[in-house]
Amino acid sequence: MDELRNPAADVVAAHPCPGVAWGLVRDGVLVEHGGEGVIDVAGPESEPGSGPETPTCDTVYRIASMTKSFTCAAVLSLRDEGVLDLDRPVADTLPSLGALNGPAGSPRITLRHLMSMSAGMATDDPWADRHLDIDTAELDAVLASGVGFAVRTGDAFEYSNLGFGAIGRVVAEITGTRVREHVDERLLGPLGMNSTTWVEPVGRRWARPHRVRDGVLVDDGMEPLGDGEIAPMGGLWTTVSDLARWVAWLGAANLAEPPSHDADRWLAASSRREMQRIQNYSGWSTVAGRRAPAGYGFGLRQFDDPSIGMIVGHSGGLPGYGSNMRWVASRGVGVIALSNVTYAPMAELTMRMIVGLHDADLIPSLAPVEAPLVVERATRLAALLSDWDDPTAADLFADNVAPDDPLDRRAAAAASLVAAHGRLEVVRVVPSTAMAGTLVVRGSTSGTELRITLSLAPTMLVQTYELPGPVA
Repeated sequence: MDELRNPAADVVAAHPCPGVAWGLVRDGVLVEHGGEGVIDVAGPESEPGSGPETPTCDTVYRIASMTKSFTCAAVLSLRDEGVLDLDRPVADTLPSLGALNGPAGSPRITLRHLMSMSAGMATDDPWADRHLDIDTAELDAVLASGVGFAVRTGDAFEYSNLGFGAIGRVVAEITGTRVREHVDERLLGPLGMNSTTWVEPVGRRWARPHRVRDGVLVDDGMEPLGDGEIAPMGGLWTTVSDLARWVAWLGAANLAEPPSHDADRWLAASSRREMQRIQNYSGWSTVAGRRAPAGYGFGLRQFDDPSIGMIVGHSGGLPGYGSNMRWVASRGVGVIALSNVTYAPMAELTMRMIVGLHDADLIPSLAPVEAPLVVERATRLAALLSDWDDPTAADLFADNVAPDDPLDRRAAAAASLVAAHGRLEVVRVVPSTAMAGTLVVRGSTSGTELRITLSLAPTMLVQTYELPGPVA
């Protein structure tokens, strides 16, 4: 598919990048995938002369901060069981976190703050990337020694990896089990993500880490760090094939009727949608030339593109790796891109892929809203406007309507409309939500189509309607 293959080839050509593995998820299935470049610029040492290996959907990469969505899903699963409370101060659970306090005037830090990047701790990517394997005693020492805060807790978005280390400590304290075991049991196993691990792959080809030095691609020169106490922020290794299952399951939660899955017993669609809602506004963001308001949910970012709609996903970056997953909410379409060079521009690539799919009209429109009550009320409104009767109006309208504009004035406006166009024949009703929508009518004498907007009150009667202009 050129909308995906061409941007991937362009990124490999334009950036010092060994290669890229990419995939397209549609309606819960990995329908397209491919690879550009190589997984190791030095070639396979074990097979001299065999030539470079192109990445595939089964090549293993480290996905770094994309791990955060798995950690947050596990925490929400425990929350849903009543094991964890997102709003309990973390120091009440773990006294060793007692020194983890924001600047003066801050509320006490909770799991909700840590998961939504609103705790205020200073952004720490370079430091955290080199401390992924920190042990419990070392992490506790860092947290107890006094952590630097960029802003007051709860005031603004500030990306913190160390905060996910604190999340892991709270989970372990309450459950007696590390986050990784909860992720394995509740998410990876039920979803069949059998190639996803917390440790460096053994016994198979995997994409070796690279960096750019003086404009040239070279081996990273260091072995990837192991699975330590900050691993909940970025420790996972996986493939495009496995991530397609994750993207499909998260994305499906936004559908009107999410398909059932074995993993649902651990995390319901409502909680997966909660992950994908903006919990913390992060300001305007520009990705691949697209500028839009953005925010952070629980382990996932949101990008409200003005023409495409809400786009959800997350990047990952560690020494030797860069990755991104991105999907359009409620559309059943997502893309994945993985590479093996430090901080590879995969966010730019996946956004270009989404834009290419959109421009080629390959992203489905939003499914129509099912709102039988709006349809019924709109149909009755059309009949009333055609043949006004105060008792009928009183049965249809909420009790704010007459005080907002007396019924005699409304009756006169309806009579003027009918005089100009004839009786109003319903063409269609287009709900925007379960309680609002647009009524399209046609004048029986003029033949003109007219648009009337309406909304229902909590009492489920019409609280507003607006008489109309011609349909564009």
